[in-house]
Amino acid sequence: MSKQSKRREALLYHAKPKPGKIQVVPTKKYATQRDLSLAYSPGVAEPCLEIEKDKNNVYKYTAKGNLVAVISNGTAVLGLGNIGPEASKPVMEGKGLLFKIFADIDVFDIEVGTEDVDAFIETVKNIAPTFGGINLEDIKAPEAFEIERRLKEELDIPVMHDDQHGTAIISAAALLNALDIVEKKIEKVRIVISGAGAAAVSCTRLYKAFGAKAENIVMLDSKGVIRKDREDLSKEKSEFATDRKIDTLDEAMKDADVFVGLSIADIVSPEMLLVMAADPIVFAMANPDPEIPYKVAVKTRDDIIMATGRSDHPNQVNNVLGFPFIFRGALDVRATKINEAMKMAAVKALADLAREPVPEQVNIAYGETKLIFGRDYIIPKPFDPRLIATVPPAVAKAAMDSGVAAEPIEDWGDYRDALYERMGSDNKIVRLLINRAKIDPKRIVFTEADHLDVLKAAQIVFEEGLGIPVLLGRKEIILELMSQIEFDEDLEIIDPKSDEQNDKLNYYAEKHWKNRRRHGVSLYDAQKLMRERNYFASMMVNEGDADAMISGYSRSYPSVVRPVLETIGRFDGVSKVATTNLMLTKRGPLFISDTSINIDPTAKELAKIAQMTNYTMKMFGLDPVIAMISYSNFGSSKDPLAAKVQEAVELLHKSNPDMLVDGELQTDFALNPKMLRKKFPFSKLAGKKVNALVFPNLDSANSNYKLLKELDNVESIGPIMLGMRKPVHILQLGASVEEIVNMAAVAVVDAQQKEKREREQKAGKA
Repeated sequence: MSKQSKRREALLYHAKPKPGKIQVVPTKKYATQRDLSLAYSPGVAEPCLEIEKDKNNVYKYTAKGNLVAVISNGTAVLGLGNIGPEASKPVMEGKGLLFKIFADIDVFDIEVGTEDVDAFIETVKNIAPTFGGINLEDIKAPEAFEIERRLKEELDIPVMHDDQHGTAIISAAALLNALDIVEKKIEKVRIVISGAGAAAVSCTRLYKAFGAKAENIVMLDSKGVIRKDREDLSKEKSEFATDRKIDTLDEAMKDADVFVGLSIADIVSPEMLLVMAADPIVFAMANPDPEIPYKVAVKTRDDIIMATGRSDHPNQVNNVLGFPFIFRGALDVRATKINEAMKMAAVKALADLAREPVPEQVNIAYGETKLIFGRDYIIPKPFDPRLIATVPPAVAKAAMDSGVAAEPIEDWGDYRDALYERMGSDNKIVRLLINRAKIDPKRIVFTEADHLDVLKAAQIVFEEGLGIPVLLGRKEIILELMSQIEFDEDLEIIDPKSDEQNDKLNYYAEKHWKNRRRHGVSLYDAQKLMRERNYFASMMVNEGDADAMISGYSRSYPSVVRPVLETIGRFDGVSKVATTNLMLTKRGPLFISDTSINIDPTAKELAKIAQMTNYTMKMFGLDPVIAMISYSNFGSSKDPLAAKVQEAVELLHKSNPDMLVDGELQTDFALNPKMLRKKFPFSKLAGKKVNALVFPNLDSANSNYKLLKELDNVESIGPIMLGMRKPVHILQLGASVEEIVNMAAVAVVDAQQKEKREREQKAGKA
């Protein structure tokens, strides 16, 4: 993508369909006059009077307890510097988005138009009654130190400058684990800190809190080593000045055990690494380019433990592992501050989590066979679903133990359950899917690339590194559309109707005729069929000229399914293919099957659909909990439609006793764990959170998924084809660009999975 194209895309993202990235959403009913009279006048007077009696009631009757202010004056924004409060607002909105999607914390971003420390502090103090916590952001040093210190002293709610403490907490967790791996004591290691800004100061203070010795630490700024004999040192720099008679980074690195970079790119040379102690620990965290490139570092020292701020290398030091969960724990006990004990508890929780067995969902997301605690895995991954139930409880308990919790937690089991519920529908599974696709991109045939939305989706797929598009359609139209959207990559464009494709067409026709000649297909018929895009694309996938196929944007589902089934066919043992839709609901991901193909499946076919849904969910890294849906509950009706579902469940319990599946069940019982446990405690699903519904027929499954999608604005990925021998996925008519991109990611992951399965089968035969 050109620089101009990237710029335009970024501006469009922030401008459309609504300006900005966040909005306020009502949490109470407001449909009737009665609702409005309770929400405002006269009903609102009652909570006001209760809060007047006891200020703490504000947490009971308002959103204060889950509301954080992200506050900046825009003096030290990202890599942009002092750009002012208005220009910093997109960054603060982005921080608010991260708070919400990772920890379900609401945010108002506040941009303050002053660089005067006293005025800034006074502004924050005056608005503090609105909020349950304050996240200071992108404020330049040394002012940031005084601002945070004074606000912590003068306010009775948690205050944290994430630029200081976020990196400190994450890197400290990584450091503790790295030292454990190389069997070194923090009290004895020699540490070099490159950088003397807010993050570097906070990191060093936290390392000292865990036992690092001042005499073993050397800090450098842009002028070189910070020595005690240097003049005009700030208070913070004086704190870390050394007695050693050295001036340069080269000298500081000799025999050092640990290097922590919070400075600029490419200041560490291979020669510097070579003079470090055995098993050096190097955290090169300058962004976007580290102090020494990862590949150079690991090539130079095979005994190195390396971390960076980048997601494309092992051991990413990412602040999102910290701030959402630290504030979550602090808010949940109404902490009056975020103190050292709470930060240290977060460090220990993150360090300990990295040592635990990694869920398959995380392995799948990062394309790993099995992530194991070691040199390339010393801190948890940002997509780890356990973070929400690990870090906040540790922080909350530390707040309670250190005496700053106004509302202690009594039932930790209930609290962890509530934390998991907060994960909701924030598209984590989409991020996992996209991330996994990028690990091993595949060639994807887009059969309708002469439609603008399909081509836009193919552009995103290519530029995001999800796959390599092959564009089918009228070449002149595709080229014209590519010019319009500045998609100037040299990709393969194929028009099956063009004479340019005669050799390939004849080859595919011959192959197809040999497969279908006993089904009434002549060679002439096969040659005609190959001029149709869906037959041609199917043969490309069938013959290994492409890895996956996306179609259906402009054609009816049946018209696309038929060529695919005739050409590619089903997995061995699959009598009928089916589809499932992944719905990203408020309660989390929910699969609905079969949404597009089987009109009235038999009991055996229903059981097979459930098995295929179970397999596909595992491909997404989920643990399937499947309800077989009917209008009746566990034999309450003897009608054949209900009996069919009951028979399917009996077949599944016999053939797949380890599958978490049960029914027949009404939808409300399936989705309400409390109702199900109370009424049907004998069910295999009792006490479980159902994440898949298999409906008895196409009418009910298709209607329900579309109802969810339109009425509740639920995002849908699908229909995802189940049971196909090769990765083929068919869009709903008129799918959006986002839906096409998501389906392309599904197709890539499906191709990865099928490739892995083939390798395992070949290895088994060998």
